[in-house]
Amino acid sequence: MIEERPLPTTDEPVDAAFWRANLEGRLLVQTCAACGLARHPPRAMCPDCQSMAVEWRAASGRGRLWSWAVPAPPLLPAFAALTPYVTAVVELDDYPGLRLVGPMLVGKAGDMAGFDASALRIGQAVQVGFSRIAEDVALPGWRLADPQ
Repeated sequence: MIEERPLPTTDEPVDAAFWRANLEGRLLVQTCAACGLARHPPRAMCPDCQSMAVEWRAASGRGRLWSWAVPAPPLLPAFAALTPYVTAVVELDDYPGLRLVGPMLVGKAGDMAGFDASALRIGQAVQVGFSRIAEDVALPGWRLADPQ
């Protein structure tokens, strides 16, 4: 049984740039240097052209809510204390078709717990935020974007 919240390895060559940028409050997207395909999660090889050449490009962090889920008990003990929380799937505005998964965030600290899912609608505008959960880990998550 997983008692503590699992953490990603942040020093793997394939995705280390992603994790470093998150700690700096920036969202990067891995792209193929040969064909330009944007992909997430990061991979060593492009699934379209099989190139190993990689670039990291900045993303605005703006997107649209594509889907979401509210995990229900029973949960692993590491996640039970976070309930209720919402896991969102977001399509990035500047990378159409590319979707990232992360929690909906509450408050300035970027807490996961306590988000009211009844406020969500498919297509709703969101903005990335980062939740620091360990010295070397900041997870990207989502906040409802301010109406413009």
